[in-house]
Amino acid sequence: LASMFLLSLLTVFISLFTAAVGEALTYALVYRSEQYKRMKAEIDRQAKRLERKKDQGNEIERSNKRKLEKQEERLKVSNRDLSQFKMRSMFAIGLAFTALLTTFSSIFEGITIAKLPFEPISLMRGISHRNLPGDNFKECSFIFLYVMSAMSIRQSLQKVLGFAPSRAMAKQSQVGFGALFQPPDQYR
Repeated sequence: LASMFLLSLLTVFISLFTAAVGEALTYALVYRSEQYKRMKAEIDRQAKRLERKKDQGNEIERSNKRKLEKQEERLKVSNRDLSQFKMRSMFAIGLAFTALLTTFSSIFEGITIAKLPFEPISLMRGISHRNLPGDNFKECSFIFLYVMSAMSIRQSLQKVLGFAPSRAMAKQSQVGFGALFQPPDQYR
């Protein structure tokens, strides 16, 4: 039980370390570049202009409505360009971390890291019980704990460091399938 606790703690520290290294690499490759700063400033400027025009009133004339739609389209294009710029470096970082994950996975192969207080649904068993002998699905593998903690740590780290997407970018990315899971504007 004590060794399981230490292994769980080690897994969380590994995910904390890899998240910190990932954010440092992202900062060096993306956030520090002049192109990123220029694109981000442009998006923020466009978003503020668009918000101002939307707040001016509901009686929007037909020509103004077209201008507003054009500005929204330009903002979407700018967001897409920024996402593509970030994606290039994130792809390289993702490849490096996949290799690192494979290494850690082989080190912790067959070792139960934690005991879950529940039995995961069948869809999650492939991840939560990966590389573990037996069929006690309450046993948790390294991969499951690492992925869950890395996702939450990285998201929190981005917010703390100020690398999380701006509100304008987040609002624009809610279009489509992601908008299904967002609360209506009146509840925000």
